[in-house]
Amino acid sequence: MLGLAIYAERTENVAARDAARRAAEVFLSRNLFLGRHSGRVMNKEFVLLHYPLYYSYDVLGGLKAMAEIGRIRDPRCRKALDLLESKRLPAGGWPAEQRLYRVSSGVEARTDSVDWGGTSKTTPNEWVTADALHVLKAAGRA
Repeated sequence: MLGLAIYAERTENVAARDAARRAAEVFLSRNLFLGRHSGRVMNKEFVLLHYPLYYSYDVLGGLKAMAEIGRIRDPRCRKALDLLESKRLPAGGWPAEQRLYRVSSGVEARTDSVDWGGTSKTTPNEWVTADALHVLKAAGRA
């Protein structure tokens, strides 16, 4: 979706623009994290904040994508934005609630040689916080 949207913007390619819009509709029709018919959380991982996401998905990643393609103010982002705001820590900032990698000096699947700030339910992660503030500002909520 992001690649198609950027390509369409730079080349004015109508087919790519339409494909990006259709892809956005898949996410928006599910409020970025809810089952379209059940209204329940599709996957518990979607409502946890991670950094970095790599090839995975969470609600903040979905919101970032909507901000980048200019769809963050779509009313169907409201529940995801509310969820994000609810995760703000009392002292400010947002936590990385779960890690998708382990720090390692060797080459293994799902490892990284960088520590991206760790995970904690009570301590803000600077990367997650920067992304959350960017999204909320783009949505007119900051």
